[in-house]
Amino acid sequence: MSLIGQAERVTQNRVVALFRDELGYRYLGNWNDRDNGNIEESLLGPWLTARGHTPAQISMALHRLRTEAGHHDRSLYGNNKAVYELLRYGVPVKTEAGQVTELVHLIDWQHPERNDFAVAEEVTLKGGHERRPDMVLYVNGIAIGVLELKNSRVSLSDGIRQNLSNQRPEFNAGFFSTVQFVFAGNDSEGLQYGTIGTPEKMFLRWKEDEADNSRYKLDKYLLRMCDKQRLLDLLQHFVLFDGGIKKLPRVHQYFGIKAAQQHVRERRGGILWHTQGSGKSIVMVLLARWILEHNPQARVAIITDRDELDKQILRVFTDAGEAMQRSRSGRELMRQLASPSPRLMCSLVHKFGRRDVADFDAFIKELEAQPSPTVGEVFVFVDECHRTQSGKLHRTMKAMLPNAVFIGFTGTPLLAQDRQTSLEVFGHYIHTYKFSEGVEDGVVLDLVYEARDIDQRLGSQEHIDAWFEAKTRGLNGWQKAELRAQWGTMQRVLSSRSRMDRVVSDILFDFGVKPRLSNSRGNAILVASSIYEACKYFALFQKTPFKGRCAVVTSYNPMTRDVTLEETGANTESDKQFIYNTYTELLKNVAPAPGKSPTETYEEQAKHLFANEPASMKLLVVVDKLLTGYDAPPCTYLYIDKKMQDHGLFQAICRTNRLDGDDKDFGYIVDYKDLFKKVENAIAVYTSELDHTAEGASPEVLLQDRVAKGSERLDAAIEVLELLCEPVEPPKGELEHIHYFCGNTEIPTDLAEREPQRSALYKAAAALVRAYANIADELEAAGYTPGDIERIKRQLKHYVDVREIVRMASGETLDLKAYEADMRHLIDTYIEADQPRKISPFDNMGLLELIVKTGIGEAIARQLGGMKGNKTAIAETIENNVRSKIVKEQTRDPAFYEKMSVLLEEIIRFRKEKADEYEAYLIRIADLAKRIQAGHDETLPSRLDTPGKRALYNNLMANPALMSALRESSPDYDGKPVDEALALAIKLDETIRHARPDGWRGVQAREQVIKAAMFEVLKDVPEVERLFLIISAQTEY
Repeated sequence: MSLIGQAERVTQNRVVALFRDELGYRYLGNWNDRDNGNIEESLLGPWLTARGHTPAQISMALHRLRTEAGHHDRSLYGNNKAVYELLRYGVPVKTEAGQVTELVHLIDWQHPERNDFAVAEEVTLKGGHERRPDMVLYVNGIAIGVLELKNSRVSLSDGIRQNLSNQRPEFNAGFFSTVQFVFAGNDSEGLQYGTIGTPEKMFLRWKEDEADNSRYKLDKYLLRMCDKQRLLDLLQHFVLFDGGIKKLPRVHQYFGIKAAQQHVRERRGGILWHTQGSGKSIVMVLLARWILEHNPQARVAIITDRDELDKQILRVFTDAGEAMQRSRSGRELMRQLASPSPRLMCSLVHKFGRRDVADFDAFIKELEAQPSPTVGEVFVFVDECHRTQSGKLHRTMKAMLPNAVFIGFTGTPLLAQDRQTSLEVFGHYIHTYKFSEGVEDGVVLDLVYEARDIDQRLGSQEHIDAWFEAKTRGLNGWQKAELRAQWGTMQRVLSSRSRMDRVVSDILFDFGVKPRLSNSRGNAILVASSIYEACKYFALFQKTPFKGRCAVVTSYNPMTRDVTLEETGANTESDKQFIYNTYTELLKNVAPAPGKSPTETYEEQAKHLFANEPASMKLLVVVDKLLTGYDAPPCTYLYIDKKMQDHGLFQAICRTNRLDGDDKDFGYIVDYKDLFKKVENAIAVYTSELDHTAEGASPEVLLQDRVAKGSERLDAAIEVLELLCEPVEPPKGELEHIHYFCGNTEIPTDLAEREPQRSALYKAAAALVRAYANIADELEAAGYTPGDIERIKRQLKHYVDVREIVRMASGETLDLKAYEADMRHLIDTYIEADQPRKISPFDNMGLLELIVKTGIGEAIARQLGGMKGNKTAIAETIENNVRSKIVKEQTRDPAFYEKMSVLLEEIIRFRKEKADEYEAYLIRIADLAKRIQAGHDETLPSRLDTPGKRALYNNLMANPALMSALRESSPDYDGKPVDEALALAIKLDETIRHARPDGWRGVQAREQVIKAAMFEVLKDVPEVERLFLIISAQTEY
């Protein structure tokens, strides 16, 4: 028997043996034919009895547990959180009035070996729809883990999706109210884990002892994660309910906290360096919670240097259920530290300082001689410690709290020049998780970098000098020198507007052609060098299609005192007046939220839209407000027009590398200031300045050159597809590709066996499309010859065609919707159109709809005016829109849209053959657009008064053989073919409406009811299947 591609049962038997023989779990058996629940009282009851609890206490504890697990007025998240509280802290019970309330602990956290760990397989879940998880893990009879296994040829993602569907209310959501861990695995891809409600893309992988390659990764990491002591540790200290989302730790968070716990036990400080975007906030919450629970005398103060970060930390802890006190002044902070409560507080580092200190060293000695009184053992967490560790404020803080343990958190590499001061304040590294590790693990995205040169030189220096002399005629020489020193050359002043116009045009161009930006799934941040320039950029974007979809975020509050001394009487605006006037106009209709200024309200709304609705907020213009402590996964591009360096630069570029779906491959940095020119090869950051003393991965952060990286990705994508299609039999035509990727399409097992090949093909084709789209306009710059470019285009078309043929032959609809947007973006933008262009910038109205409503002349003027009368470009744009509409609507009425497609090709042929008859062409294409927009011919019989009836009629007419057969078998049909088709369409419509069950789509049994009714009318199985697809596309049925 072959050892390749063994059945899932073989894997399951091995994993059951692993739990029983290596992990020491009790095997409960195959629970296929029994009534199963998530609380097995026959197991939990005896365990509680053995712990010394009375029957009355056990009865009350079980009742409370069942009640919380099955609460009908709460969501799965709410029930799961309530059960977790009972698991973690015990069930309070009071059996008689007047007695003391006692805790019934459902898990013995102190002695893991005293708990009853067990595993059952094929656990049938009865509920809305019966399901059967492969394996369920029980602790003391309570279901805490579910494991779905797949054979090595089936994607692990299938197991994840199966777990997710099992959690839906119509399936078995109730069972998951006690479940803490959700696993999916197979022998080829290993193991992934999540918890209830974890989306597929957020499932995690464990990584430990990578050198051990002695067995399947599935077995290796089940042994690591499900070890009794490790499993209870994860369950007790690493589960987080965060504002409606339940979270488990990534592996670096787990080991970072374990290392920090050891430092805390020994009262030693240190630095946790976890790269930007890897989840430092969660580490803070879990570590603070552990400290407060394990040390009754402990106090935790979390210090940062930005008000924005201070608020974010407060929100994160509050959402996680940890009560935190935010101090509003230095005096209040010290008062809090001097009293027993609160135990958890946050503050700004500036509140430790004093402004009126002449001799700082003497001030420090004075503080050290009289340190501030504190109650308890104080642990100070310093967020973003790289920014403040070498400053005077930290020395002040250390002097005021000499007995505190300081733990620094940073996501940025420490510069070597800061290392000594860092060691003095915090101590050595506790744990590191560096940028390269984050990219390798898929926690953050890699970064690609592109420098763009905006020429800002003017032609005539003499003109500038003459202008300057004329405007400064009343000044003396010293005053003129001062003015020149402030502004530099006047060339910069005169050229700034045109330069900024060019930057705006450049960004608008990117939003028209770049992946994610052009399909509204991504957005961008523009970093300006000052509040004045930010306002200037904002004003320029208000004159573009970005009006209403762009915001300026600088925290500026317009105050009349800002402009009191700015008026010169020259009828001009000073910089401060321009900023003031911009914000005054911007905020005039903003109603401030309670406790917030108009500016804060406006910026909160803008940030919410930016993070959650990228299509509604495409661009934020900032100075430095959002460059730290703010995460927005849709942010794909960062445009830098500001001189930045060191940590500020690194943190800024890391705004773009958060994960956000399969179509976001990189974070892109576009640099208008050429910030990296001074660094060797313009891609290595900090290479000579970094502190390399931390062990493990190198701290370098590489920004890949965009064109070079794009070329590498494109070549790799083509190579992947070539290798994937290499086994296809000669002559490698359509049939051979169908045979290889689908087998015999009439045999379901053939399709199932070849599913991995098809999945790989779909993903590889989408990756090729994205790789090509990224550098389609720059192939020559990437080093490709004209011959190479033609070859690449042919290969692209070939593989996209193969993908479509295979998809159609297998009857599959690709569920990776984000890739579909890339496909449309590529075909519309790069293959069929001469140049990228935005089709519908006005009021979200499509071009075809505009033609119908306003006439073709007005539509061209409003939407295609930018083509400046280029007849070919205008014609191709209209044709592309018509073709797109045909493709999109084809399934609704194949016969009608096939006819429209033929008409479109005839009209295109007419245009190319008779270029001088442009007006006649426009009349014909406008008529076709109106017919397609209407979705039917106006000449149809009036009885066809719904889209469904018209679709049935058109497609019955398209099958004359059926009409002939019906005429022979049914003497009632004695009229013309048109009448026969009309009568049959009406009859089919009535039959379907009468027979259709509620909610029939996607439910095979209910779909069969409709098909059976259709067969009674048509007596033709293939015709039933053909028309059923059309019926499924109609919303009226």
